[in-house]
Amino acid sequence: MSEKNFYITTPIYYPSGKLHIGSAYTTIACDVLARYKRLMGYDVFYLTGLDEHGQKIQQKAEEAGITPQAYVDGMAVGVKELWQLLDISYDKFIRTTDDYHEKVVAQVFERLLAQDDIYLGEYSGWYSVSDEEFFTESQLAEVFRDEAGNVTGGIAPSGHEVEWVSEESYFLRLSKYQDRLVEFFKAHPEFITPDGRLNEMLRNFIEPGLEDLAVSRTTFTWGVPVPSNPKHVVYVWIDALLNYATALGYDQDEHGNFDKFWNGTVFHMVGKDILRFHSIYWPILLMMLDIKLPDRLIAHGWFVMKDGKMSKSKGNVVYPEMLVERYGLDPLRYYLMRSLPVGSDGTFTPEDYVGRINYELANDLGNLLNRTVSMINKYFDGQVPAYVEGVTEFDNALAQVAAESIADYHTHMEAVDYPRALEAVWTLISRTNKYIDETAPWVLAKDEALRNQLASVMSHLAASLRVVAHLVEPFMMETSRAVLTQLGLEEVSSLENLSLADFPADVTVVAKGTPIFPRLDMEEEIAYIKEQMEGNKPAVEKEWNPDEVELKLNKEEIKFEDFDKVEIRVAEVKEVSKVEGSDKLLQFRLDAGDGEDRQILSGIAKYYPNEQELVGKKVQIVANLKPRKMMKKYVSQGMILSAEHDGKLTLLTVDSAVPNGSVIG
Repeated sequence: MSEKNFYITTPIYYPSGKLHIGSAYTTIACDVLARYKRLMGYDVFYLTGLDEHGQKIQQKAEEAGITPQAYVDGMAVGVKELWQLLDISYDKFIRTTDDYHEKVVAQVFERLLAQDDIYLGEYSGWYSVSDEEFFTESQLAEVFRDEAGNVTGGIAPSGHEVEWVSEESYFLRLSKYQDRLVEFFKAHPEFITPDGRLNEMLRNFIEPGLEDLAVSRTTFTWGVPVPSNPKHVVYVWIDALLNYATALGYDQDEHGNFDKFWNGTVFHMVGKDILRFHSIYWPILLMMLDIKLPDRLIAHGWFVMKDGKMSKSKGNVVYPEMLVERYGLDPLRYYLMRSLPVGSDGTFTPEDYVGRINYELANDLGNLLNRTVSMINKYFDGQVPAYVEGVTEFDNALAQVAAESIADYHTHMEAVDYPRALEAVWTLISRTNKYIDETAPWVLAKDEALRNQLASVMSHLAASLRVVAHLVEPFMMETSRAVLTQLGLEEVSSLENLSLADFPADVTVVAKGTPIFPRLDMEEEIAYIKEQMEGNKPAVEKEWNPDEVELKLNKEEIKFEDFDKVEIRVAEVKEVSKVEGSDKLLQFRLDAGDGEDRQILSGIAKYYPNEQELVGKKVQIVANLKPRKMMKKYVSQGMILSAEHDGKLTLLTVDSAVPNGSVIG
């Protein structure tokens, strides 16, 4: 393996609609990593692109009265324009309709068929066109039944409606490779980032037993035909996933990039909603083809709104174009990378967006640059004094913070923990602002005997800003260039061996600095963003007035003081089993942060016939409910919260990153 060849990929996006900041997040996050690795001396290949086949695309094209190819051609133009707007430094943009990709997909399918890793069978199940995925009845978020109780349809976890589909299909033998995949996971616990997601895959999908996967369809034609049986088209699990290899030249005459970069370090970044496909289907497909597995699979959370996931009907969708046009590119890149914690979801609010621009970019960084350039011009005619260590009593402390911030930054960048990497940079910015207050250069300037100290302060300020400009370069390229330009320095060419003391000699700052982040009117800009978000909402006939709403309650109202007595906590399901002698009860062993596990019995057995799927989930419990005896010999120490609608019950869960014992409310 070459340690200096680095391959980073986004998922390939499905071009069925306009991309919002969720897709922008993934693409910018990969771009930051690609730029960082290049500055660390790596030869980088950054791939993004579009998944252009499938039934949904075919239907969208039919609705528009054009061919599927014409439809995806138009969508590809829009996506490329968006990536250009966001200054995405990708090396290749793959489309699954590219001839070379389709050819390799067909070749691989026939190869797997010949080696009996694919076989012909029949599949029946509840299918979502929007998700292009089959679901069992137990996986549906909502089930529709007729008067006789027969299932007539339902809603997928994504919120899209499903329909019953029966068709002949080719299957991928996932079950054959289950043990090998588990062994790989055990040998490479770092394979999935963040921690905890690998165990989710094991408990929820692998340990219950992998079922073979349908990998062809006959109910639509927009896809790669199976050469030996053309009425079938190759399904997304092979077609789309193979893009990561075909884009580099796998199974093609020109395969130099595949040999080079696949044998280097390979990182995939995806949203947590498609982790299963990339952590199970993709590794097994690579095993079948005898290809080395990737080094890291990064599954990030979502940006959500205060009222839940982004939805046009809620009027809370945020598109990146609007934010870039109004505030510039760098604030968007900074906000997205600073605001999404590793392993968790992040909440977008207009208040937070404008606040970060004003307080962190304009105040912390912008003011530091303005003050530094102004003072160097005022006290030294624009000439940055030579850097000398330890002249004032505060110099060494600033140098130490700079060294620690640089080290922390690299640690977090290697872990793809962008919020903490930027936090390390802002630690240095904050300490440098404090350094101005400590040294009081306006006082030093009044005493000629303190001229050397004043010179040291100016050189340390300029040196600190140079370090900051280098560290933010992968995130905010325009800002980095602006800071360095005002300091009279060249653009960043490397992040290796960065040091405060490496400030070049004979540097002249600009005669008059300009604010790189003008302060915003908070109230005005928050209102503007909200107005733009509302503009994406479909028209409604009547304006909502909460005073006129008649609440429909199932039980009598209670006072806040009564509810305040209830303690709701996060608990992790450690074990679950059916209770002997009862067809309703499940016995749970939970870690609710008590120091010892607690037991709760819950009458939900009929809703979870495969109760083991609940192991590892983080549920919500009433923790201070008085324990009660059940079935004469069991004590139940609380209540697990659930939601029920139209005969379908679902446990209320939280993100896996939330610590056990966390109090809700």
